[in-house]
Parts: sequence; structure tokens; C-alpha cells
Amino acid sequence: MEHTHDHEHNRKPIINRLSRAQGHLAAVKKMAEEDRDCEELIVQLEAVISALKNTQKLILEDHIKHCIVHAVMDGDLDKIDELNKAIDKML
Repeated sequence: MEHTHDHEHNRKPIINRLSRAQGHLAAVKKMAEEDRDCEELIVQLEAVISALKNTQKLILEDHIKHCIVHAVMDGDLDKIDELNKAIDKML
């Protein structure tokens, strides 16, 4: 899904969160390679999942505040349908 916008997104916090989650996931992979305790792996993996879900929420909030607001102001109600489909996939 390619977007072109006439408004700015602050992607730096999103990129930073994804980088941290990626680093954490690499650490969990290393733990698995080292045959670490399963419960420890589960807890650490849940932290990665939580970080990704929080990043997804941040992206959704940004999308609503910028893309959806502008689309509605421009009369592009198809964006609402696209948002609903994205939310369905999230849930």
C-alpha cells in the first residue's frame, strides 16, 4: 500500500521503536540458540510482541490524526473503509 501525503509524519519514534524491538528479538533468538529456559524465552518473546503491538498502535494513531482527518476533509471516504480493513487485520 503506497501513500503519498502532503503532510508530514514523524516516523523517527516509530523507527526507533522498531529498531529496539528488532534488537530485542535478536537477543531472544540468541537465547534460543543458547538453549535457555523456555519460560524465560516466553517472557522475553512476549516483551517483543508487546513492543510491536505498541508500535502498531502508535502508527494507527498517527494514521488517524493525519491521513484519515485529511482524507475526510478532502471528501475521500474510501480511506475510512481502508482503515476499517486495517483494524480488522489487527484484531
